[in-house]
Amino acid sequence: MISYVLRRTLMALLVALTVSFGTFGLFYFATDPAQTIAGEDAPQEMVDAIREQYGFDRPVSAQYVDWLGSVLQGDFGQSYFWKQPVVELIQEHAKVTIMLALSALLITVVIALPLGISAALRPNSWVDRFALSTAVSAQAIPNFWLGLMLIILFAVTFPIFPVSGDSSWRNYVLPAFVLGASSVPAVMRLTRTGLLDVMGSDYIRTARAKGFTGYRLILRQALRNALLPIVSVLAVQLGHKLGGSIVTESVFSMNGLGRLAVESIFNSDIPTVQSLILLFVLTFVLLTLAADLINAWLDPRIRMG
Repeated sequence: MISYVLRRTLMALLVALTVSFGTFGLFYFATDPAQTIAGEDAPQEMVDAIREQYGFDRPVSAQYVDWLGSVLQGDFGQSYFWKQPVVELIQEHAKVTIMLALSALLITVVIALPLGISAALRPNSWVDRFALSTAVSAQAIPNFWLGLMLIILFAVTFPIFPVSGDSSWRNYVLPAFVLGASSVPAVMRLTRTGLLDVMGSDYIRTARAKGFTGYRLILRQALRNALLPIVSVLAVQLGHKLGGSIVTESVFSMNGLGRLAVESIFNSDIPTVQSLILLFVLTFVLLTLAADLINAWLDPRIRMG
């Protein structure tokens, strides 16, 4: 197991290093930072002075090493647009995104697990067809369209929840449902498939002979082994939600990291965009690594290997 953990950790570090280089290089070659800071109509003398002041005239490798060293120390630079440290901007907006992602993951679990379990208990029945149809529908509906429909229905026609904002728990209900619905198909199908595979095992037949049936059999015997791949998927889905809430936050005007990313792109705020992309990708990499380590701990074949 130790060798497995070391291999996965080394792979995660290599991915993180590659992403850092790609993020830095993408914006370095895509735009001129000095021109962005000075403005489109700035004279060339001012642009050259800013390029020299910020060190943009140095070799790319030297700039990358300095940038990476600052990032490793927790310094993501100064925002060109908001004129404050990027770390402070991230801290101001991170709470909304984290709350939204966790709420969406909870909604995914609450909807997907019961649907998957019910479908596995009655394969090829109307319950199974209903669960599969729900999964297909949730996968086909775009987040922005579902968000707009929910706003029209539950915020305008029936004013139950707020239209926008993030000041109270009620502001998170609709966007969390929108963000969580997109993960229901994967988790539901995996739960159904995993349970159907487990239900054919010898120990399940033994449990049935001892009197375990229905949900009692599923919850106490089968679900324990079927949860192994589901944990991995949920960890990956949490990473998707932390880094993929841009559309949902924009639709519901929530002041999270996704909306900060959109505003930074529109205002050509390179340090903020770089930091957010790096943060989103690293979060996804770390959660994937955590899922691999949990699988290694739960799976006896890896633990004994």
